[in-house]
Amino acid sequence: MIASLSKRRLALGALTLVGSLLTSAALAQTGSLAEARQAAEARDQARLETLLNDQQALDQALEQARTDNAEAQTLQQTLAEQQQAQAEQAQTLASRQSEQGDELSSLLSALTRQSDEVRNQLGQQSLLTLGETNLPPRLDGVDILERTQLEEVVDSLAGLSMASGRAERLTLPVADAGGEIETRDIVRLGDFAAFTDTALLRVEEESGAVSERPRTPDEIERVLGDYFHGESRQFAIDPSQGSVLAALTQQPSLWERFQQGGYVGYVVAMLGIIGLLVALAQYLYLWVVSARVRRQRRTLDAPKDDNPLGRVLNRFKEMDKHQTPEALEARLDEAVLAELPRIERGQPMVKLLAAIAPLLGLLGTVSGMIVTFQAITVFGTGDPQLMAGGISQALVTTVLGLVTAVPLLFAQTALSSRSRYLTQVIEGEASATLADHLEAQTAHRGAVVS
Repeated sequence: MIASLSKRRLALGALTLVGSLLTSAALAQTGSLAEARQAAEARDQARLETLLNDQQALDQALEQARTDNAEAQTLQQTLAEQQQAQAEQAQTLASRQSEQGDELSSLLSALTRQSDEVRNQLGQQSLLTLGETNLPPRLDGVDILERTQLEEVVDSLAGLSMASGRAERLTLPVADAGGEIETRDIVRLGDFAAFTDTALLRVEEESGAVSERPRTPDEIERVLGDYFHGESRQFAIDPSQGSVLAALTQQPSLWERFQQGGYVGYVVAMLGIIGLLVALAQYLYLWVVSARVRRQRRTLDAPKDDNPLGRVLNRFKEMDKHQTPEALEARLDEAVLAELPRIERGQPMVKLLAAIAPLLGLLGTVSGMIVTFQAITVFGTGDPQLMAGGISQALVTTVLGLVTAVPLLFAQTALSSRSRYLTQVIEGEASATLADHLEAQTAHRGAVVS
């Protein structure tokens, strides 16, 4: 009984000491250490008296202490076993690393380097990543080369090599130019090109999604459908891995180039259209007049008023034939000159527009260069594309002016030649008619005298 009581007092003393320490640590953070110690001693004394008076509570406390001790020993044994297993594994790895030697180490280094180079070069934008072909794994964190890792790298490199020289038909979700995603059939030609029947495709850098290029060159678009449906074996491939294709897609179309001319370009084009319409209308008029004059030359005795030659001949018939030859010639020249305005109509306007168009183009170029130099003043000369793009747009108006002026000059030359021919015909026939009249009149006078 005395031994049991001593054990009980020792256990209670231990519990009291532990509780006192815990309470002291808690109260030391919030209040005075002396007050905390007094409160802990009072509380422990009350608990000790309670446990001494309650045999059942004391037994429960001892049982809980034994349980906690057993759990702690079990956890310690488990940790010791884990430590032993890790030590054995480390020893095994060290022995395997020493066994593989320098040759396997150099092989691992070479595989790591090749794997990194392939992944960095292809990245997520490579067309080879479409479908079931995978990039080789990274081996940067591998210390011991496993057989499975070697097989995975070799199989991946072999698959990429085979895919780079093979044409495949795949079914993948494709985003069109408007952002709509739809599952479509595509054709992949190695790492050179991937396309549908209407557009070339690309792989987005960040997401790896497949989308249509913003613009497919017309030369390539014409052969896409035939090759896609198997109707042709010809296809255009960019050997520069997209550089030439990117340059072609950035090349503006004829309409886009025209829009770069701005308001000056619109004015030049409008003046050119007006000049060409005027020239075309006048040329058609001269063509009709020429046909009527040819008919009139075959029937000079019956002049008609639907052509200049007929009107001149009618004016000559209405003249007083008793006038002097000089007066008749002057009247006839007056009749011919009266027909010239309608024959030469439109030529001065076409000639004026042909002269104005290059000047307006030069005006647009100067204005564009001013804007370009202002941009250089703000952003500097660090971006050559900014300067080249601004100068290119400024020169568009000059090109439009020259393109407008050249056809107008040809049209003005054609009109001038046609009108000059008609004038010469009318003048020649009028002079011949006057000469015939004067000859007839002289012969008549000679007959009367004789």
